Amino acid sequence: MRTPTPVPETAPGTSGELMDRIYRWQRHIYDATRKYYLFGRDRLIADLAPPASGTVLELGCGTARNLILAARRYPQARFFGVDISAEMLVSARAAIARAGLSERILVAEGDATDFDPSQLFGEARFDRVFLSYSLSMIPPWRAALEAGIGVLAPDGQMHVVDFGQMERYPAFLRAPMRAWLAAFHVTPRADLADALGEAAARAGRMAELVPLHGGYAVYGTILNDAAPK
Repeated sequence: MRTPTPVPETAPGTSGELMDRIYRWQRHIYDATRKYYLFGRDRLIADLAPPASGTVLELGCGTARNLILAARRYPQARFFGVDISAEMLVSARAAIARAGLSERILVAEGDATDFDPSQLFGEARFDRVFLSYSLSMIPPWRAALEAGIGVLAPDGQMHVVDFGQMERYPAFLRAPMRAWLAAFHVTPRADLADALGEAAARAGRMAELVPLHGGYAVYGTILNDAAPK
């Protein structure tokens, strides 16, 4: 099994430090609480369908909940995760070990907007890359999209699920929801569809973004332009 190259400790004043402060205690209850409102994650996992012996990378892997479920669903693939929070990775590595998946899931500390997968994992390209409720917490989120597309294999796919604009909900529900999310440094990206399409076009790929649950969440994909629809 490959071992990751050591990464420097999270620097003070960075996004990593902020995430560590947020999740130092929350990581212990994160999965138990988020299952009630992070919709679309299981659909994303079902859609990944990596090729045999394929590689899958999650940007913003958190507690590794998604990686563990995906590894169980696709036993022939190998899985990798990057997260900027050292605190979350403590929980991730413990969960991976408990699941008996340390030989197939490797996680490392890194910035989703600027990372070197060859240095971290010994892998340059991935058959699948996904982001699950992480773009809404990454200030330079467009850079994370570009970084993910940049490490896709030629026939690779990117999958994204995150909070939407709740366009089919009444305003008296939207406003408190957005305020509650903001308290956790979460900002749903109103222009995600445009950013996804533009990033895909620059890479010669195609993108699609669809609403889920009346716009509570959105689900996007970026495919090779020649991939079957």
